[in-house]
Amino acid sequence: MNATNIIEIVAYTIPSIITGGVAYFLFNSHFKDQQNTRRWLLQKDNQKTALPLRLQAYERMTLLMERINPSQLMVRINPVSTDKSDYANYVIAHIEQEFEHNIAQQIYVSDKCWTVILTAKNASIQMIRLAAKNEKISNADELRTFVISELLEKTSPSNTALAFLKNEVAELW
Repeated sequence: MNATNIIEIVAYTIPSIITGGVAYFLFNSHFKDQQNTRRWLLQKDNQKTALPLRLQAYERMTLLMERINPSQLMVRINPVSTDKSDYANYVIAHIEQEFEHNIAQQIYVSDKCWTVILTAKNASIQMIRLAAKNEKISNADELRTFVISELLEKTSPSNTALAFLKNEVAELW
């Protein structure tokens, strides 16, 4: 082969390589753009169905927080006996039952929200247990009165969780 043939081969090869490279990058960017568009459309369609489910879950969590609010429980649940420990255990069992009934909703709320809900539930249970251990309280009626009066002076854990729920729902819009 002489120099003229080599120059001729290079003269044809370089433009082909450049054209092939440009075509590769254009097709590659086009396919990535199409994939992103499909992903966005799929996400948009999923959000149409997921948003009502999430809102329903937040509604259920709001109802849960209202139902396990110690002051609400003390008014709603009458003591079976005069023993304060039995009454405290009975009320705590109601809290646990309400919580277990709504446990599946955790997949629709954020991890932080679920942690706040768990904390509110556990704080409510702890509040009732501490009140039942108070030696000044001798029967179930005094326990009810004590818990209700305690919550008049300070915010209940359920109300704190409700405020968090409202803020989180406002961020969905």
